[in-house]
Amino acid sequence: MDRRELGSFLRSRRERLRPQDVGLPPGPRRRTPGLRREEVAVLAHISTEYYVRLEQGRAPRPSGEVLAGIAGALRLTDAESGHLHLLAGTAPLRTALHRRDVRPSVLALLQRLPGTAAVVLSAAFEVLAWNDLAAALMEDFAPLTPRERNLARKAFLGPAGARPQPYGISDAAEFRFGVVRDLRAALARYPADPAVAALVEELRAGSADFARLWERHDVQATPVLTKTFRHPVVGDVTVDCDALLLDESDQHLVLHTAPAGSRSAEALAFLEVLGRADVAT
Repeated sequence: MDRRELGSFLRSRRERLRPQDVGLPPGPRRRTPGLRREEVAVLAHISTEYYVRLEQGRAPRPSGEVLAGIAGALRLTDAESGHLHLLAGTAPLRTALHRRDVRPSVLALLQRLPGTAAVVLSAAFEVLAWNDLAAALMEDFAPLTPRERNLARKAFLGPAGARPQPYGISDAAEFRFGVVRDLRAALARYPADPAVAALVEELRAGSADFARLWERHDVQATPVLTKTFRHPVVGDVTVDCDALLLDESDQHLVLHTAPAGSRSAEALAFLEVLGRADVAT
């Protein structure tokens, strides 16, 4: 149970709600945003003292029933409620370290996907595996170290004063939002993994954007279904983006495809030939 993170998450969600959001009268003007702690406690059917201790990180582990009451009081989504349970230690944790080994059948699948730029990402956003088209569309990951293949670093850590836009992607802001959300969930699932914790601390220290988004405690975002890569050879390539969860390893298989007959599909076909030629040489 991470008491400090649990308290911070509860506080951030409470401060976003207005009395009218939960069926309470607005009342007189308030000094602070959001609901009062005692109002959340009443809605969750728990004592105000206990709820205050939860936000302050001083309470013992709450039961599932208490968490369900708080989730209802704060109008949490399913994803937010699941995150709340993870922080409280009432949801099953995965192994101590996040997985970096990719199943052989998945590696073979990457090479059997025509017209598809495919990568496998770890729970900490490291590119673990890729096919030739992904290398041609994004970059050749082979000579890079695991640290250099981390897309979270590429999204947040760039030249001083610059806002990184890896691979010229059109949805850089949305991607950064998703990185923060997913890293928060990864840290909750792997609290003993030093690599995940160190990555989060590095990003918090090195990026004002990351630090700001981290303090928002968002755990749900609208998925990005299409994105555009700005490629130095073929120009803009707009693709459909599908991320498939490999549940047993907590990894994602990310597929980039373009509608048949489109200019972007032709660009991918050209890059696929180019990628194979690079591998052959």
